[in-house]
Amino acid sequence: MSIRIGIMGYGNLGKGIECAIKQNDDLELVAVFTRRNPETVKILTEGVSVCAASEALGWKDKIDVLILCGGSATDLPKQTPEYAKYFNVIDSFDTHARVPEHFANVDASAKAAGKVGIISVGWDPGMFSLNRLYANAILSNGSDYTFWGKGVSQGHSDAIRRIEGVKDAKQYTIPVESALEAVRAGKNPELTTRQKHTRECFVVLEEGADAAKVENEIKTMPNYFADYDTTVHFISEEELKANHSGIPHGGFVIRSGKTGWNLENNHVIEYSLKLDSNPEFTSSVLVAYARAAYRLNKEGVSGCKTVFDIAPAYLTSMSGEEIRAHLL
Repeated sequence: MSIRIGIMGYGNLGKGIECAIKQNDDLELVAVFTRRNPETVKILTEGVSVCAASEALGWKDKIDVLILCGGSATDLPKQTPEYAKYFNVIDSFDTHARVPEHFANVDASAKAAGKVGIISVGWDPGMFSLNRLYANAILSNGSDYTFWGKGVSQGHSDAIRRIEGVKDAKQYTIPVESALEAVRAGKNPELTTRQKHTRECFVVLEEGADAAKVENEIKTMPNYFADYDTTVHFISEEELKANHSGIPHGGFVIRSGKTGWNLENNHVIEYSLKLDSNPEFTSSVLVAYARAAYRLNKEGVSGCKTVFDIAPAYLTSMSGEEIRAHLL
């Protein structure tokens, strides 16, 4: 029997999840929920219901896992704990500083309901988090470095769009090349947040909006821009569509460490991603963890989990015999 998936929110991430489900024979899309008028939302999968978000609870016995596609700034802190009362849920919450708080809220709801909630699923947090943990376990004497970009951050772009007076926006995260080169050379530099990345924002204003006020709100936004050198460009809607319509991203997780009795040998572990589509790759990770949530819940597991808590075998549709034969 296929695992029945519901999608909450049909933006770039929701569309990516729909595409990912198509590529996995053991998964089935059964419903898409939206805050827009459902009649205006056209999805790619024939015969699947598009419903108002307010109707989701009526589907609690027809959906095995609900994947939440809202933003981390305002949607997911409310949605994930609420829907975990009724569904196994997956989200891509990416405000690193608030993960402990979010985990606690989802854990309480999911345990009370006997459901599984897996939070902060994607590539960072997500795949990058796993690689940081593996590298730390292997090179116990060393330093961690994470570089993002150059690419579009969906979470940061969404945070800008929530500012009053902003019609649309894209934000690029850009590694500082000199810092990246020093880390790869094994120099173990001590780098501040500001020394590792810059942020570049392209913003379309609503008519009559105060550009100076919007720029200040962006540059002083805690957890997003306050700790970075941030450049804000105000451009036309036409220019945004012409030059910034793609959603590429990527980055590097690096751990530089030493081994030996006198720490005489140097090692560098590097994991990198180069993504044509940030939301489609993130969606593919979410779908794999939806499979894990379903399987864990069937085993009687409940509560909130992160990627650290999920054994890799739960992510794949392959059997144990297949993964041992082909991937071990």
